[in-house]
Formats: sequence, structure tokens, C-alpha cells
Amino acid sequence: MPTTVAIVGRPNVGKSTLFNRLSRSRDAIVDDRPGVTRDRLYAPLEWKGVPLRLIDTGGFATREDEPLLEGVKVQVLLAIEEADRVLFMTDGRRGVMPEDREIADLLRKSGKPVFLAVNKIDGPEHDASAMDFYELGMEKVHPVSSAHGYGISELMSDLTDGLSREEEDGEDEEPDRIRVAVVGRPNVGKSSLINRILGLDRLLVSDLPGTTRDPVDTFFSYNGREYTLIDTAGLRRKSRVKGKLDKISMIKSLKSLDRCHVAVVMLDAAGGIGEQDARICGYALERGRALVLATNKWDLVKKDEDLRKPFLTAMDRQLDFVSFAPRIRTSALTGEGVRRLLPAIEGLWAPFCARINTADVNRTVSEILEHKPPPRTGRGRLKFYYATQARVRPPTFVLFLNRPDLVHVSYRRFLANQLRKRFGLEQVPVRLFLRQRQRKK
Repeated sequence: MPTTVAIVGRPNVGKSTLFNRLSRSRDAIVDDRPGVTRDRLYAPLEWKGVPLRLIDTGGFATREDEPLLEGVKVQVLLAIEEADRVLFMTDGRRGVMPEDREIADLLRKSGKPVFLAVNKIDGPEHDASAMDFYELGMEKVHPVSSAHGYGISELMSDLTDGLSREEEDGEDEEPDRIRVAVVGRPNVGKSSLINRILGLDRLLVSDLPGTTRDPVDTFFSYNGREYTLIDTAGLRRKSRVKGKLDKISMIKSLKSLDRCHVAVVMLDAAGGIGEQDARICGYALERGRALVLATNKWDLVKKDEDLRKPFLTAMDRQLDFVSFAPRIRTSALTGEGVRRLLPAIEGLWAPFCARINTADVNRTVSEILEHKPPPRTGRGRLKFYYATQARVRPPTFVLFLNRPDLVHVSYRRFLANQLRKRFGLEQVPVRLFLRQRQRKK
């Protein structure tokens, strides 16, 4: 599971610039004005084999003239609570500010490992100006420039020191126990479904949305296989997440997706398919989780064509990007279809953990390239060297070539789909990375 790192600091110290540099994206808006970032932004990344999950936060300020600052402060506190490690950014040009001291005190009380970065130090000749920041009481000060990249490698090496690198075989502490997170919008019947599977009232069920706040783990066995069922709070749209408890519940639901193997995304047959259902499937897919689409309350629509047909049409259209996932029609109230859910999950486990030997991967990739070579784009000649499976859960393949930038995104999707088809991985997500082979010095 990736280590979560939150970037915190005063407004306009360069947090979003660092976030964009590390995540190799432009997801965070960058501007010279303070307070541009308000919500938390997330990005997965890998630093020298160490998987990380990065959080960009708004500027932590104590001024009272800005009505949104209190909301931003809550977002920062939630990010610190969620994080495993904190990257504390300051401004080397302005020196130590009172708000820096306040943040430093807050981070000490959190008990989280803190790594202090003094930004806007453009080269080693300016390192001396960062020494004043030792007064904040941190063990080490890192002079960096998020805009130009100076000092970033040393900072990240220190931050990732002691963290385990991503194992090739994807082993974890419970290799034989399948962790299943039941996720979905509020009040779609997640807790009722788990109670029906277990055959007892393990979880509190109510008609009121938001009954579940904390993820609840339940351990049980089925057909000789050990399972952990994780009940989660309903995932609302951001605009509808208001109170602090709701925000914490949503964070914990997303973290449940980080630690599960299979995500059962519950859909409401009576309520129809919405944009939030697609977002939830996207959250699971981004994390590489195997997926099962469980349509609850099917008993209410199955005999009504005016309700059933529009629902199935909307499901095909809006959830097309996870069309590979098995679909189970259920009713937590009557028990209809629930018995098919666990066999469907068990059927995903073998392909999700499948290990393909390198010789077979190379031979298959060669056959694909020979049958349908990539279209030529730009200048230069594209040359593939070899391919291998890097890890499992989900099956992840790496192709080494001379110019990854010449491979169009549509051809990447074609390669991934061909690997899925040829290795019997049709019902699980497959990841494909293209890497440039390093020349020998």
C-alpha cells in the first residue's frame, strides 16, 4: 500500500509547484497570488521504486479577512490526519514567519514524521539562507527549489528512507485473505448487503443516508477461502460533503480502496446511474483494484421495463470504461443474487494474482507487434527491446523501448487490451508501462 505524504505550509510557498513536479502533472493550479489552492489534490507516484500517494493542500493561514480560510484550514488538518508522513514547506526568501512556527507546533503535536523543505533556494550558493529555519525545531533542513528542481532528489531520498519498495510479486502480510471493500453512494444498501452475506445483523442499517461513518472490517470464511469484508461510508459528491465528520468518513472510505483487493461497487437500480457512480468506479480503477458491479434493489425494477431498460442503457453508456468488470444483480432485502457475489469475487482472484513468465510475455508482445505494428508518429524509429511482468494485483507489464514518446495513447490501450485477452485477464484491470531502456555508460 502506498505511503501517503501531505505537503503543507503557508500560502504561496510553492506547494503546488512541488506537487506538479513530483507527480509530473499540471493538476494543481499555480499562481503568484496566495490562496489559489483550496481543496486537497491527490496524485499517485513512485520514487525510485517506493510507491507514494501525494496530497497538495491549501495554504495554512490565520488571517480572518478571508472567509474561505477556515475551510482551507480544516482541509489541511484532515490531510495531516490522513498522511503517514508530512512534507512541511517554507519560503527561504521571506525567512521564518509566525505562521511557520504555528504550523511547526501543530505538526509536532500530530506525532507524524515531518520533513522540512525551505523552498526558493535556487542553488548551493544560497543554502546559508536556509539555516535560520533550524529554529523551527526540525531535525534536518532541506534547501530546495520546487520551480527548478534543486535539492528535490535529496529531499525525497530522505523522505522515502526506510520505506519498503514495491515488491515484484505483490506479496502482502495476508497473501491468502481477500480484502473486499463494498463502496458506493450513500444509502444504496452496502451494510444491508454485507449483513445478507454474513446471515446476521453485523452492521447498523437505517433508511437515513450516512449511517456508516467508519469503515468496519468483518472476517469470515467461504469455501475454504478467508475474506475481509470492509463496509464503508457512502461516497458523496464533493459539493455535498459539508461537515467535518462527513469529510473524515469520505477519507476513510477512499483509504479502504487503498487497502482492498476487490472493490464491490454498489449501484441503485431504483435510483438509476449517476455521475458519482462513474467517479467511484474511477477511484477503484485508479488504484488498480479488481471490480464487481453489484446492482442492488433489482427486485424493484426487474419486472418494470420502463425502469429496467433505461437503467441498463445508462449502465452500458456511463460505466463503459469498466465494462470488463463482472455484473451481479442483487437484492439485499430479499437475498436475490447475493449467492453469486462471492463466487464472482473468487473468480477474479486467480487472474488478479496471475504471474506470466517473461518468455511468454516477450513472445506474445512480439506477436502483437508483428500482427499490428504501432503507427509511425513524428521523427525517429521506434524499437522495442523486451517486455516483462513487473508485479501482480493488478497484473502490471513493462515494455522497454527506445522512444516511449512515439507510442500513441490509443496504441497503448490496444497493447493492454491484447495482453488482457491473450493471458485470460479479461475481467481484471491490467496496467501497462512503457520505459526507455537506459544506455550503458
